[in-house]
Amino acid sequence: MNKRTAHRHYLIIIAILIFIAAVIPAFFLHRHKTADSAAFLAFSEPVAEADLTAAASEEVRPNPCSDLSVPTWLTKVDDTYFLVDCYHNQIIYHDNLEDPLWQWNVMTDEINRGHTLASDGLVYLADDTENNRILVFEKKNGGFLHTQTFSDIGNRPHYIIYDEKTETFYAWSSMSGEMYLFRHEPDETRMYLAAVRKIDALENVYVRSFTIQDNSVYFVSGNSSIIRADLETFEVLESWPVPDSMAGMIQLTPIQDYFYITVSTDIAGNQDYATILRTRDLSGLMNGDYEDIYEYFIGGGTPYYMTQIDNEWYLTEHRLPGHALWRFRVTDNEITDVEAVY
Repeated sequence: MNKRTAHRHYLIIIAILIFIAAVIPAFFLHRHKTADSAAFLAFSEPVAEADLTAAASEEVRPNPCSDLSVPTWLTKVDDTYFLVDCYHNQIIYHDNLEDPLWQWNVMTDEINRGHTLASDGLVYLADDTENNRILVFEKKNGGFLHTQTFSDIGNRPHYIIYDEKTETFYAWSSMSGEMYLFRHEPDETRMYLAAVRKIDALENVYVRSFTIQDNSVYFVSGNSSIIRADLETFEVLESWPVPDSMAGMIQLTPIQDYFYITVSTDIAGNQDYATILRTRDLSGLMNGDYEDIYEYFIGGGTPYYMTQIDNEWYLTEHRLPGHALWRFRVTDNEITDVEAVY
C-alpha cells in the first residue's frame, strides 16, 4: 500500500469515527425521549437570567389590597401560608392568619385568574388560568422568584396539587379533559412535563377540580356525573350521576366517613344553587341520600375549595362580604369550631 492510499484510508477511518460520534449519542437520546410515550420530556422556557437578577434585587412587595376578591385556595408550606386571591390576580403569603391582609406580601401578580398553588417544599407551581400557563417559583432570599413558565397548558388550567406518593405535580386543564404531569429530578429544581393524560368524556366540559385517593382520581361533576379513573392509566372505572341542581361542582373532599362536596352552580350555571353537601356514598346523590351543611357557614355565598392544614380545615368562599375564608374542625364526623378568618 503506497503512502497516498494509506493516507486516503486514514481519512476515511477518521470520517467514520466522527460520524459515529455524532450519530450514536443522538440515537440513544432519541430513544430515551421516545421509548415511553407516556413519559416524554418537554422542558419549559426558563425565565431570563436578567429578569431573575432584577427580581432577586427587589424588596419583598407588600399586598396592595386590604380585602380579598374571590379567594380560591389556601395552603401552607413549611411555616408560610399562601392564599390565591383570584380576582386580584395575585398570590399572597404570610406567616400567620391573624394579621390584616395588608400585612401579607405578594408572591406573584403575573397570573390572570389563577386558582391554586402546590409545592413539594422545593419548588412552587401555580396555575395561570386565563393565560393557559403553569408558573414555577423558587424561594430565594426570603422572596419568591419566577424561574420557569410552561405555556399552552390545555384550556384554562384550574387546579394543581402535589402527590407525594408519585412525586408528581398534577395540573388539570378544566375545559379540555387533560391532566398534565410535572416532575423534577431529586435535588433539582428544573421542572419538566413528564406526561399528559386525558379523559375523553370530559373534553369541553367545565370540571373545576379532581381528588386523588389511593390509586384513583375522582373528577367532580361539570355537567352530569362524578367520574373515578385509574390514577396511572386514567381509564374510567366508574361514574355516579348527580341531579341537575348540583351539576356544577367545585370540589370533592373525603373527610373521615363522608365525601364533602362544594357546589357552585346548577347545570344551567345559576349560582343560587351554590351550597355544601356531604354523603357517605356517592351513588346516593341521585336519590337524595346526602346532607346539606352550608348552614354551618351561614350560607348564601359560593363556597369554593377546601384544604386541610395541620388539624384544621379551611374553606374559601365568595359573593358575600365578611367571610371569604373559613376555618373549622371535624371531630367524629361532627363539624365544630366554625369561624370566619377573613
